[in-house]
Amino acid sequence: MSADWLKQVARYVNRERMLDTAIKLVAVPSPTRDCGAVSDLLADMLLDDGFTIEREAASHPAAPAVLARHHASASGGCLQFNGHLDVVHLPFVSPTVEGNLLRGSGSCDMKGGVAVAIEALRVVRDSGLLEHGSLLLVAHDLHEAPWGLGEQLNELIRQGKHGDAVLLPEPLNGHLPIAGRGSATWKATVRRPGPAIHEVMRPLDEPSVIAAGAALALRLSRLAEELSSDRDPLAGQASVFIGQIHAGEIFNQYPQECWLEGTRRWLRVADRARVKADFHSLLDEVALQHGVAISCEWKHIRDPFHLDTDDAIVKAFQHSYTAMQGAPLASGPKLFVDDGNSFHGLAGVPTVTHGPRAGGQHTIEEWIDIDDMVRVATLYAATALGYLNQQAPV
Repeated sequence: MSADWLKQVARYVNRERMLDTAIKLVAVPSPTRDCGAVSDLLADMLLDDGFTIEREAASHPAAPAVLARHHASASGGCLQFNGHLDVVHLPFVSPTVEGNLLRGSGSCDMKGGVAVAIEALRVVRDSGLLEHGSLLLVAHDLHEAPWGLGEQLNELIRQGKHGDAVLLPEPLNGHLPIAGRGSATWKATVRRPGPAIHEVMRPLDEPSVIAAGAALALRLSRLAEELSSDRDPLAGQASVFIGQIHAGEIFNQYPQECWLEGTRRWLRVADRARVKADFHSLLDEVALQHGVAISCEWKHIRDPFHLDTDDAIVKAFQHSYTAMQGAPLASGPKLFVDDGNSFHGLAGVPTVTHGPRAGGQHTIEEWIDIDDMVRVATLYAATALGYLNQQAPV
C-alpha cells in the first residue's frame, strides 16, 4: 500500500458527516432490549444514503437488526463491519460536542464505533476502489449483559448472515487482541424454610442464610485460588469473581434469603459445560453442609476467543495500520468479551477488534475522540479494500 494510495482513500473520509451520524445515533435512547427506534433511524439513514438494506428480526422482532450491503461489480469474499446499538441501563445523557470529544450515552460503547463503520462503508463506495467482493454492515440489539446475552447476533450467525471476516470497532486500540476468555454471569440464592423474622424471635434450629452465604463466599475464594494455575500467556487465567452479596432488609432482621452474584471466566471452548456443572456441584456441597437450599441463575455470555495472526484479515489490517502508523500493532489479550467471541465460537469467523480512542463505557460519562474516529474510519476502509481486493473471486 503506497502512501499515495492511502491518501486517496483518506480523502473520502468526511469528518462532519461521520460526526453527524454519531450524534443522531447517540440522541436516541436505546437501552438493551429497546433499540427499535434507533434501529429504524439507522435503517432510514442508510436507505437515504443509497445502500441496500435488510431488516432481520433474528428472534427479536421489537428491534430487527439492520444489515446494509455494498457490492463490487465482480464477485468475491465478504467483509463484515459489526456493532451493537444498545447501551447499558443507566440515565440517558444527550449528545454534546466538547472540543474534540463527543459525549453522551453510547458515544463510547458503541454508537461512535458504529458511525465509524458506516463512514468506512461510505468511503469504500464513494472511492470506487473496490474491485470485487462485498461489504456487510450489521447493527443489532441484545449485546449488553445481563439484559441481553448476544441472542440477536448469535441467531444471525447461526442463520449464516455474516461475513467471511469481521472488523469490530469496540473501544480497544492499544493492542490487537488475539486471545480471550469465555464468560458467564451467575446469581446464587441461599434460602431457608421459614419467613424473615425479628432476630430475637428467630427459631434456633433454623440455619442462617448469612452464615451459609459467607461459607459460599469463602469456598468461591478458594476456587479462585485453585483456578489461578489455569493460565494462558495472553488470555490470562480462569477465574471466579463475586461482585455482590446481599441479605436482609434491616439490621435486626433474621433474613430468609441471601444472594451472591458474580462472574466465571474460562479459557477453552470445550470447558463450557464442565465449568457450569462444577459450579453447581460446589453450590450443592455448601447447601448440604449448612442445611439450606441454593438455587443458581447461570447466564452464558460468550465463549473464549482466538485470532490467528496469519489470517488474511489480520494481515490486511496490519498492512493498513503499518502504512498509517509506521509499525504494526502489537498483539495482546482481550480482557473483556465482545461479539468477536460469538463469531469465533459459533462460526470460526476471524474478528479484529479495534476502535477509536474512547472511555467511560458503562458509566454516564462516556466520550469518544472525534479525530481518532477519522483515523479508524480510514483504517477500516483501507483494510476492507486490501482484504477484499486480494481475495480470489468466487
